[in-house]
Amino acid sequence: MRVPSPSDPTKAIHVEIHGNGIPLLLGFPMMASHGEIFGAEGAAILRGYLDRLTDRYRVLLVDYPSIGKSDSIPAQQLTADRVCSDLLAAADGAGFDRFAYWGYSWGGGVGLQLASRTDRLSALVVGGWSPLGGHYAEALTGARLQVSNPPQSAMVILRSPAQYAQWVSYFESIEGWPETDAVARTRCPRLVFFGADSLTDAGGIPIPIATTIRSRRAELERLGWRVCEIPDRDFSVCFDPAAVVPVVREFLDAVEPATDATRPAGHRAEKGRST
Repeated sequence: MRVPSPSDPTKAIHVEIHGNGIPLLLGFPMMASHGEIFGAEGAAILRGYLDRLTDRYRVLLVDYPSIGKSDSIPAQQLTADRVCSDLLAAADGAGFDRFAYWGYSWGGGVGLQLASRTDRLSALVVGGWSPLGGHYAEALTGARLQVSNPPQSAMVILRSPAQYAQWVSYFESIEGWPETDAVARTRCPRLVFFGADSLTDAGGIPIPIATTIRSRRAELERLGWRVCEIPDRDFSVCFDPAAVVPVVREFLDAVEPATDATRPAGHRAEKGRST
């Protein structure tokens, strides 16, 4: 399905929906065209997520930004406001009113931006990014360092080297974002998870995910976040659905109420009868 962008109706976002039940937007780095982009290995990873989620969740996947089957947009237009507007339009196209959002790394950071701009999130799952002390400045500096010569890992999903500038545009658009206040105002159920050995970089600039989240854990928990550290795993843990989905399912299943559509058939309430 293709959903027009509210920012430019001539540009469409490709989305796919899998399963039935509680609405869940599974964001970047999972994509609707994961298999087409990453081949058989990528298809198996996505299938591993869907096989573990679609018994209870209606999973929305999005090719975003400007990847897979979605239309390209100018790199300078990828701002946080546009990203959030486009993802909310994708949710509208799927028939979602309120929905849970789950993203990892950049996608996790996007979830924080969404939560600060809409009250439609029923739950928020941030993986591989710290809700407090987020490394936005490092990510921006790293993107600027690499914009003239994007890393090969990025070019697997990008359509041209010029598209890499979209990451500069995005991180510039949230310079000065009031992280502390915005995170404190987010009230939906929240989970942050990370591999115990998570360390990544942007243009050679270290981004110590695990160290940062550990250092802010007490503060996050006081704000109502659930914090989950996955032992003996690094930043690549998001590509192992067997490791991450049970962690997230435990959280989501507890905070997202079951309905007749999501209960096993033998446990559904009779119409008009309380349980």
